[in-house]
Formats: sequence, structure tokens, C-alpha cells
Amino acid sequence: MPNNNENQNQQMSIGIDPQTAKGIYSNMVMLTHSTTEFVLDFASILPGGMGPQVQSRIIMAPEHAKRLLAALSENISRYENAFGPIDITNGDPKTATPFGKGQA
Repeated sequence: MPNNNENQNQQMSIGIDPQTAKGIYSNMVMLTHSTTEFVLDFASILPGGMGPQVQSRIIMAPEHAKRLLAALSENISRYENAFGPIDITNGDPKTATPFGKGQA
């Protein structure tokens, strides 16, 4: 009878089609939840646009949302260990989200 550690260490092969592999750009995410699910709406704000446009909606169970939080936290720590702290103060953005207040 295999133990739980062996089951947790197994690798899973996940496929991805070429269109999905291209990804979707998002510089904004809106989160909502109910008692049974979390909804993440990934959007983009572009200058001259009509406001944020949702590009993708992900719906997940609370348990999966908590696992996502843990995975993001772990990966951000790894990133910061390799490249330095991510600065999210109100200064000028250093990423591809150059649209400050009043510019969009």
C-alpha cells in the first residue's frame, strides 16, 4: 500500500494547446467570493480604452484558492531571493503596467 508521501511526489504531465500557450496579458485582477467559490477576473486597462476589459475568468473552490495563495507566496519568495525585492510602493511602476492615475 503506497503511503501519502509517494502520492504527493508523483509528477503530472499537463498538455497545453498553442493558443492557450500564448497567454493573455493582464494588469489587473478583481476578486470576489461566495461561500463555495472564489472568482478571479483578469482584466487589462489600456490607454484610450473604455475601461477595464475582462480577458479571463477563473472560478475555483476555496481550498484551491488557498493552495494558489501558498504557491504564489512561495514563488514570489523564490523570485525575490533571485532578483531582489518587488517594490509595490506608490512610486513609478517598473513593469508593463505604465498607466498611472488619470492616464488611461
